[in-house]
Amino acid sequence: MQRTRGIVRYPGGMLKRDYTTQYCSMAATLEIIGERWTILIVRDVFLGIRRFDDLQRSLGVARNILQTRLERLVEHGILRKKAYQEHPVRYEYRLTSKGADLWPVLMSLLQWGDRYAIDGERPVIVEHRGCGGELDDRRRCVLCGADVSVTEALAVRTGARRAPSGATVPA
Repeated sequence: MQRTRGIVRYPGGMLKRDYTTQYCSMAATLEIIGERWTILIVRDVFLGIRRFDDLQRSLGVARNILQTRLERLVEHGILRKKAYQEHPVRYEYRLTSKGADLWPVLMSLLQWGDRYAIDGERPVIVEHRGCGGELDDRRRCVLCGADVSVTEALAVRTGARRAPSGATVPA
């Protein structure tokens, strides 16, 4: 562990802050899932990407960083490892009920990003499996009015891509 300007650097590149003056649920949550790669790993597992090599390819993250973040998510009970191959043993990562409880958080981040961070077509739309209606900001189907749980939702990639740098997005 090495301390630099109030930031504590831990093995594996994780950054931690000392919250000695804060007894705060939000700060404690950020200690677990607040790092960029961690939340993107959880996002990809929600999208159905569960194997190490597939996660690495999807995210473009260094293998050692991915391994560290996956271990931490398993350690905190957000993901569980399930063997899918015996020789050599290979695992996929599945959400636990604790991990599934992050769904409203991810949906809020997605919808905030659609509204304020993306210029152009949305890259993912979340639909109700039952009728195909899109979900609103309260995770309610706009078509049939049902309150939709994580198991009743389907994330659909639109194929939208980031505009090349320097390109302007029509108003």
